[in-house]
Amino acid sequence: MIEPLALHGAAIILLPLAVAHRPDLELAVRDGELWRLWYTSVPRPEDMLAEIQRRLALQAQGSSLPFAVFDRPSGRVVGMTSYLNIDRDAPRLEIGATWYAQSVQRTALNTEAKLLLLRHALETLGCLAVEFRTHVLNAASRRAIERLGARLDGILRCHQRARDGTIRDSCVYSITAPEWPAVRSHLAWQLERRR
Repeated sequence: MIEPLALHGAAIILLPLAVAHRPDLELAVRDGELWRLWYTSVPRPEDMLAEIQRRLALQAQGSSLPFAVFDRPSGRVVGMTSYLNIDRDAPRLEIGATWYAQSVQRTALNTEAKLLLLRHALETLGCLAVEFRTHVLNAASRRAIERLGARLDGILRCHQRARDGTIRDSCVYSITAPEWPAVRSHLAWQLERRR
């Protein structure tokens, strides 16, 4: 089992998700009314407690490790992300179930969060690959994943049912251990360039 931990960056801290983060997360999800994007599974403010409890239950089962994303400049939690589908035998995992308040989207926050998560997964946990999945129609998410340096592995057709009942095709991307040194340099360069 991967133990809960905090990952520290220059502008963010990824904190182990806790029920105490609920008020900040409810404010963050209202920033842009993120739950209204039909192709995502971002929780509504009134569903935040249930979503936190769901993610913590998956953590207790050993299949997930959820984080609250703390933005140092604002001094508040502005989103969530998780390690998902943890396969200790491979080892391999997915980074996903990620959302951020609209006011911090398209900032260096996501780049730094992914750098911290990827570095821990590939360097500390020794993962062979880290995966990302998104709805085939979520163009913004696909562009963000591709900017990280992940490569498209393929599309899982009729992969799962969305909240509104539609069938989702999922794009599967990954970054492998041999690709990591170049991706790490690229992400560090992107962060330096923005300062």
